[in-house]
Amino acid sequence: MIRADLLVTEIAELATLARGPVPRIGPAAEELGILSDAAVAVADGRFAWVGRERALSRSVRLRPGGRRVSAKGGVVVPGFVDAHTHALFAGNRAFELPRKVRGASYTEIARAGGGIYATVRATRAASDSELLGATASRLGRMGAWGSTSVEVKSGYALSTDGELRLLRLIPRLARTTGLRLVPTFLGAHAVAPEYRSRSDAYVDLLVREMLPRVVRGRLARFCDVFCEPGFFSVRQSERILRAALALGLGVKVHAEEFVLSGGARLAARLHAVSAEHLLASTKDDRALLAKAGVTAVLLPVTAFTASPGVRSPGREMVDAGVPVALGTDCSPNSWVEAMPVVLAHAVHGARLSPAEALTAATVNAAHASGLEDAGMVRVGSPADFSVFPLPSVDQLGYRFDAIPASVYRQGNSISPPTFRQYF
Repeated sequence: MIRADLLVTEIAELATLARGPVPRIGPAAEELGILSDAAVAVADGRFAWVGRERALSRSVRLRPGGRRVSAKGGVVVPGFVDAHTHALFAGNRAFELPRKVRGASYTEIARAGGGIYATVRATRAASDSELLGATASRLGRMGAWGSTSVEVKSGYALSTDGELRLLRLIPRLARTTGLRLVPTFLGAHAVAPEYRSRSDAYVDLLVREMLPRVVRGRLARFCDVFCEPGFFSVRQSERILRAALALGLGVKVHAEEFVLSGGARLAARLHAVSAEHLLASTKDDRALLAKAGVTAVLLPVTAFTASPGVRSPGREMVDAGVPVALGTDCSPNSWVEAMPVVLAHAVHGARLSPAEALTAATVNAAHASGLEDAGMVRVGSPADFSVFPLPSVDQLGYRFDAIPASVYRQGNSISPPTFRQYF
């Protein structure tokens, strides 16, 4: 007999996402492993039993002091895995919107001292306590929207000591928020302002000093590069990423966000864990990514906020056999914290089905983040899940206003952030 700390009952539909290999490709991306009239039991922070509620009493007993929670006929889904964020920053860039809506490009704003460089100035000037407070509030709200695992990139310091400082804050943020955070080194987010006319010298700094210190300190699981004209060329990106691979880091590529740069081809050539954005990618790029097994991390809200008139190629990626994951891209440029909103944009904008979008936000996003035990409801996995007051799982992605009734990380309820945390 299983002794449980938590029982969740009266689940109309439970999407387990527990059947089949990961990542899910093609038709397999629509296999959600749904159980109706279901219940789950949690013990010691992990799922201890999953099945039909009518069989629960034969297998499970609640420990003294344990909790029994009703889903009230709602649905339960695995905790979302947000596979791409820049959530660790100071300040905001609302002041750029008037220029954006009048047609100024991302590169033009950056060249004028805005964009990434504006956030670099604010982040460099912020104290550790200011960065921790602002970022913990953001992550807390992300958790309340159902994200229990979040990839967090550095990249708003662009100096050795500054980037190391940001990466060292990530474990502290994980302890503060209770979320599972995956650190990614993005010192190659842009050429540091001190090196603006000497980009190769900045690449030297990344390869010879920053990366070795990141690895020695065990501060990141991945290295990412913004491979885009005006930022890092394919040649420079390849040098950085090969250095990261040689040091034992996984690699990711910001690829084809605004123009066709060759970043997706580079990701395929290096068998990167993921290629991210991909708004300007081609049919040939998709074929190469599929052959190399590179996961496409799509950011459909960013396509809406930063590249109006362009949509994420979700349907095209799935049909080409590329595994697809989703992320918020939470940043000052595309400030979104709610993964249910991302799912809705993935369906209505990127043309994924609701089932494909849920797969992309759970098991496939976990794969892109190096978390093979996340994004599913199965015995032995961390008990990360959300209860939504919806009649069926396919309402996620269909509705833009899906709000979790409750969210659990390792069986513990994530408290919703207070009004004060918005300021």
